[in-house]
Amino acid sequence: MSGNQWGPPPGQYPQQPPQGQYPPPGQPWAPQQPQYGAPPQYGAPQYGPPPGQPQFGWGAGPGGPKPPRKKGGGAKLALTVVGLIVVGVVGLVGVSTALKHNGSDDGPYSSQPEPTYSSTYGSSPSYTPTVDQPTPTTTQSVTKPPPRPTTTRPVVKPTAPRTTRPKKPVVVLTDLDIVARNRLYKSGAMRSVNCKESKARQSTYAGATANYKNLWNCLNRSWPSLVTKSGAKFRPPNVRTFTGTINTPCGSWNDSGPPFYCPSTETIYMNLTEDVGHYNQYNQSIPRVWSRMWMLHQFAHEYGHHVQELTGIFRAYSRMRYEAPSTAKELELSRRLELQASCFSDIFIGANRNSYPISGQSAAQWRYLIGHVTDNNNDHGDAPNHKYWALRGYNTRNPSSCNTYVASPKKVQ
Repeated sequence: MSGNQWGPPPGQYPQQPPQGQYPPPGQPWAPQQPQYGAPPQYGAPQYGPPPGQPQFGWGAGPGGPKPPRKKGGGAKLALTVVGLIVVGVVGLVGVSTALKHNGSDDGPYSSQPEPTYSSTYGSSPSYTPTVDQPTPTTTQSVTKPPPRPTTTRPVVKPTAPRTTRPKKPVVVLTDLDIVARNRLYKSGAMRSVNCKESKARQSTYAGATANYKNLWNCLNRSWPSLVTKSGAKFRPPNVRTFTGTINTPCGSWNDSGPPFYCPSTETIYMNLTEDVGHYNQYNQSIPRVWSRMWMLHQFAHEYGHHVQELTGIFRAYSRMRYEAPSTAKELELSRRLELQASCFSDIFIGANRNSYPISGQSAAQWRYLIGHVTDNNNDHGDAPNHKYWALRGYNTRNPSSCNTYVASPKKVQ
């Protein structure tokens, strides 16, 4: 989860939302000031805006409390949850029914598995043709001459020393190799899939869920080619929308915090209460455009964490963070992971900028959004660096521009 937050342009929207509470599904929304508590332990942090202004964030996902760093022999037994993923799911995970308006059916939606067809082909039966031998036409006997004496000479085979090809050395990739020299960086630019924005609006739970499903389908068509070229197998993530409190393999979380990605089940968790609340908080068109752009960016960001998981970057990062010699180094590694996920997010947005589209007021609000983030916990990157990496992804549409792991420390502050 994230401490990476932002709010609407100052002077355009009220800075102090009115008091109230989110109603049960089907009732008109009454705005409120969300309550935020202290951020939890590493692996599943919750973040919220400073009191008095609606700021927002996304995150890499919870994974439980981080075990102590290795000081002796036994400390390493408690490995961090986010790094231990068994990748054993093959095929597409499919979509369940859309979340109902009353929020009582917040189940995962995933793709139906592709049917598998197989055929067995065998060779044709073999046969040996029979040839009739000629029959003699006379009864004369034929005397064969005696056989000539033969001599046998020993056959001497030439000998030559056998040569064996040396075995190729086994290349063992380090975690730094995986994050800094991943083959994903050579997969090329992303092509547009002509993704179009959903006509539904997130004024209701059903509308927000429809937006997510639309983006999920677009992203599932955008990333497979690049992931496959990296040598990894593509699997679409699961998506779960929720209100209230949700129990996950990465911990229990409530809708006062932002969305998150849980790598142990490759699931994106999206907060419906937050999205509907943002959209309905103001009646003006500009903040609603802003909320739509924020919804686009945060979902694509969480999907970026899934791409990191598929290509091994997420797990390698988790091991590197566990072995980090200091808290400062841990936070730097976290910023590299999060800024890369935002760069991946904007690869998709940039590739589909004409069809979505990112133009006019949408482009203005998107540019404001990527350049106005706060990083209260120093684990996601400051506003200038977030904008820097977001624009790199947007302009190049190529993962090679998102290699935060070879960037100088100043570019990931």
